[in-house]
Amino acid sequence: MGLSNNDILKKLRVALKMRDDDIVKVLSLVDFKISKSELGAFFRSEDHPKYMDCQDQILRNFLNGLIIYKRGPREERENSN
Repeated sequence: MGLSNNDILKKLRVALKMRDDDIVKVLSLVDFKISKSELGAFFRSEDHPKYMDCQDQILRNFLNGLIIYKRGPREERENSN
């Protein structure tokens, strides 16, 4: 069985040494609002009553925000036609 979105998010959080505040900030860079308590539900064990599956949209927004967080905003290229 492959990794779930929750597993990927957990592994990225550990590898990048990010706290919940950092992840909320990364998601805000792509105008995606999430609270720390909602975020905490993704990091709980699967048998916990407050556990939530991390949907594709949240992981996608996190990865897009992470690019901006690490590299900066995308620069617009000029057309040289």
